[in-house]
Amino acid sequence: MTGLPYLDAAAVARLVPAARAVRLLEEALRAGLDPEETPRRPVVELPAGQLLLMPAAFGRYAGVKAATVAPGNPARGLPRIQGAYLLYDGETLAPLAAMDGIALTSLRTPAVSALAVSHLAGPDAGDLVLFGTGPQAWGHVLALREVRPLRRVTVVGRDPARTDAFAARCAGLGLEADARTGDRSAEAVAGADLIVCCTTAREPLFDGGLVRDGATVVAIGSHEPAARELDGGLVARATVVVEARSAALAEAGDVVIPIGHGTITTRHLAGNLADLIAGRVAAGAGPRVFKGTGMAWQDLVVAAAAYEAWNRET
Repeated sequence: MTGLPYLDAAAVARLVPAARAVRLLEEALRAGLDPEETPRRPVVELPAGQLLLMPAAFGRYAGVKAATVAPGNPARGLPRIQGAYLLYDGETLAPLAAMDGIALTSLRTPAVSALAVSHLAGPDAGDLVLFGTGPQAWGHVLALREVRPLRRVTVVGRDPARTDAFAARCAGLGLEADARTGDRSAEAVAGADLIVCCTTAREPLFDGGLVRDGATVVAIGSHEPAARELDGGLVARATVVVEARSAALAEAGDVVIPIGHGTITTRHLAGNLADLIAGRVAAGAGPRVFKGTGMAWQDLVVAAAAYEAWNRET
């Protein structure tokens, strides 16, 4: 692996802008990528947290992301999630490049959400309620602006200073922005076109009964079957789309918990992302929900595009 190129976070973000990432993910699905065929990721419990290994192969490439989740890191001033990515030639399995794994996560996760929103939300959806103030929350603001005409963002966070600062960043983009903390989100949730949850919460963030029919809700904060950001009542009355049924039923507490409680059954899932892109999901009269846990095929699609763009530059 001598001389293996390394694409750092700045390079990944520059080589694959958010709008291009959304387009690439949709193109891969239309080209026949089946999310259900992505290998399950092993989650290894460690003393300090978790190690997640995320392999995938499609077309001319294969790759694997090794990501770590360290819950104690924010108190140390360090990222909660870290990682690295290795991209391989799909035929020879020769290593091609290494990349900042968290830059890929920070790019592809909002892009996946934006792709789902582009097929689920009304064309004029412009009023966003955003739970969370971290990198994923900011990435979602940038990505959603590429697919819907955002006008207003209500930021809901636990820390008043961070929430105010995040709202100020949104205002800097020309958006009308408001900051809410604690339980002051009910009115905003009730009026929102889009609700996006990017938190580490393990219990529902708001009363799902407040969400109006036709609104679109995105939950991407958890990948554990015992953690959820949405309540069962919301999930039960919504058209629910997941990245892949196999992944959701193993990792998505927003789905697994209501199934365990008997609130819904597995048949309640309207489809996966490939079904949505292909027009095989019919939205009902209630809200629309997209639940993501993050999948290895998404990293691979973006990593391959970053590598090809880097090759063209060099």
